[in-house]
Amino acid sequence: MAVQQQVTTVTTTTYSSGEWSTGLFDCCSDMGTCCFGYWCFPCMQCQTASAHGWCCCMPLLDPLACMAVTCCMRKSIREKHGIEGSVGKDILTTLCCYGCVWCQMSRELKNRA
Repeated sequence: MAVQQQVTTVTTTTYSSGEWSTGLFDCCSDMGTCCFGYWCFPCMQCQTASAHGWCCCMPLLDPLACMAVTCCMRKSIREKHGIEGSVGKDILTTLCCYGCVWCQMSRELKNRA
């Protein structure tokens, strides 16, 4: 007489509050997001804004608003997920690594969904 048992394994990933789930330059942790950002950056921006609950067209205003949309969204994501930081650091990071900031925000929303 043979007995079969079914085993189910559930894996839960939790991210500690206080820090981003991926670093600013962690493109290798999610190559799909980085490739999407590289090949169709405005599309990735709109998808990220929409995933955060913002109007998908908001990032398109960034050039007119001197990147204020990106800084505000980064601050909003930090506050929603309890990530430490400051507006000054958000501005500096956005000015230095605009594309990387968007990829990091996209990965964060994907990881915490």
